[in-house]
Amino acid sequence: MAKYIFRRLLQTIPVLIGVSILVFSLMHLIPGDAAQIMAGEAASEETVEQIREKLGLNDPKPVQYFNYISGAVQGDLGNSIRSGRPVMDEISGRFWVTAELAIYATILAVFLGLIAGIISAVRHYTWADVSIMIVALFGLSMPNFWLGLVLIQWFAVGGDWLPEFLKMRPSGWGDSWRQIALPVICLGTSGAAIIARMTRASMLEVIGQDYIRTARAKGLSERVVTYRHALKNALIPVITVVGLEFGAFLGGAVITETIFAINGMGRLTIDAIRERDFPVVQGTILIISVLFVLVNMLVDISYRMLNKRIDLN
Repeated sequence: MAKYIFRRLLQTIPVLIGVSILVFSLMHLIPGDAAQIMAGEAASEETVEQIREKLGLNDPKPVQYFNYISGAVQGDLGNSIRSGRPVMDEISGRFWVTAELAIYATILAVFLGLIAGIISAVRHYTWADVSIMIVALFGLSMPNFWLGLVLIQWFAVGGDWLPEFLKMRPSGWGDSWRQIALPVICLGTSGAAIIARMTRASMLEVIGQDYIRTARAKGLSERVVTYRHALKNALIPVITVVGLEFGAFLGGAVITETIFAINGMGRLTIDAIRERDFPVVQGTILIISVLFVLVNMLVDISYRMLNKRIDLN
């Protein structure tokens, strides 16, 4: 296992390098002069040149990339054009808000998705199965921005939850579970639908195996057969989806945080784009991309823990 983890860490290095190149290229793929865009159309040539010099845009592209990646490895992603503060300081104050939202949304998605998927698989082709899959289809089809607005209208504007949102601390969540419930539901609904459908498909495939019939023939209860034998072997593709969904929640929090006025990385990215603060945009995208790669590496490692027969070579 130690050798496998070390090998997977080595395999992530080329991926991280590719991610860093793509993130670095964002500024240079922008049509026109990035420094002029940051400064604004009315800025003088002197101001534009100062920004260009500050960002090192006058250097050759390979030199710029080397300076960028060497700083990123040391935790230096440059300084914000808007505030002048280091980008890492801007991100650190918002990162845990987004991480908390993504973690809670993942927990909700896994909880609802597994329960719905198991019930649907055990009672396949019944009204329970059809009803759960219809609800899952609706959950998969609803856009986050629409669902968020509906939840705000129903529970905040039409109910008594709005004061809770108004009391939300600038640095993150407030002290009430109401302040996090609606954003988590909004973000986790689509993930729950995907996990439910994947759990159902995986469980149906496993339930038809010979060892499940053997377990039933031995007189084991249906609960033991379902949870100890079938579910354990059906979890591998589900775990893959969970890892992908967690990464998607980190990136998809942009819309949810904007709708619910949450001061996380998503809202920081939107504000940075609006104010042309490209160092902050680059930093947030790089952090989310690196986390996505690392989460997928952890998912690969978890396969071996779930099934000892999986070949690690």
